[in-house]
Amino acid sequence: MADPRFYTAKGPFSLAVIAEASGARVGTEPDAARMVADVAPLDRAGPDDLSFLDNKKYVAAFRASRAGASFVHPQFAHQAPAGMALLLSDKPYRSYALAAALFYGDDPAASVRAATAVIDPTARIGAAVSIGHHAVIGPGAEIGARARIGANVTIGRGVVLGEDCVVGAAVSLAYCIIGARTRILAGARIGEDGFGHALDATGHVKVPQLGRVIIGEDVEIGANATIDRGAGPDTVIGDGCKIDNLVQIGHNVQLGRGCILVSQTGISGSTRLGNFVIIGGQGGVAGHLTIGDGARVGAQGGVLKDIPAGASVSGTPAIPVQEWLRGHYLLRRLVGKKDR
Repeated sequence: MADPRFYTAKGPFSLAVIAEASGARVGTEPDAARMVADVAPLDRAGPDDLSFLDNKKYVAAFRASRAGASFVHPQFAHQAPAGMALLLSDKPYRSYALAAALFYGDDPAASVRAATAVIDPTARIGAAVSIGHHAVIGPGAEIGARARIGANVTIGRGVVLGEDCVVGAAVSLAYCIIGARTRILAGARIGEDGFGHALDATGHVKVPQLGRVIIGEDVEIGANATIDRGAGPDTVIGDGCKIDNLVQIGHNVQLGRGCILVSQTGISGSTRLGNFVIIGGQGGVAGHLTIGDGARVGAQGGVLKDIPAGASVSGTPAIPVQEWLRGHYLLRRLVGKKDR
């Protein structure tokens, strides 16, 4: 039910095709040939649509849904209304995401170069690259095959952009090497000066920032996010990281694989995150810290010391989440007694 002015569905597809693409399995064999034309939420789906149930809070909506088919965990399959075909999955939301990509995946990039684009003659442009209006590509830059570069993008001298990357409008890229299939949303700034100064009462002295930003493959960088280049060592973003809008990453920061940084998170310089670290919205991390693999920081958490692998923390200063919850509960009790 996406607005056809902006999105074009590629369906219909049979449930057998969708199951193969999404890692699900069709509930009953006769349903495998059933066709669905689109994806839609439970409360808006009709008989030709595919939906999903991933949260038990929405079981009532699932029972009342008119969707022709739905992804569902096997434990909730018995709640399905009559006539609904089921795609059984242990991870219904993930399966739905893969199915939605089948219906609305990006088309291959057309090799279109806007007449207003400015491309230095020493830049190397791969096959089937699309370049938008008023984009500027500097000397010695390398653009991988099938990359898509939006309007008003600035790509600085020597920047390397991997194959199948997507760069949104008004992005600026400098001093960076970017891996394949990375998506950079509008307005992001990558490779700007790190915030490094030698502090002195007679006047602060800017420290030259001589490093780069190294970004792995399959990374997503949100709108208006900023990633500073390193001061000497590089700023590094590992494969598969997902960085939300308005995130700030300081110089020399290193992110492992698969990290998730939610909107307005700030990471101070020279801090290292392990693999699959998650930081909630407006989280703040001080500099020169180490956050272990799989650690989680709650929204608005303020991290002032190292966090061991697998730990979950919250609050400012951030402490183990169970301690934070206990303290919050006790404070509420004290306030309640005082009010009486």
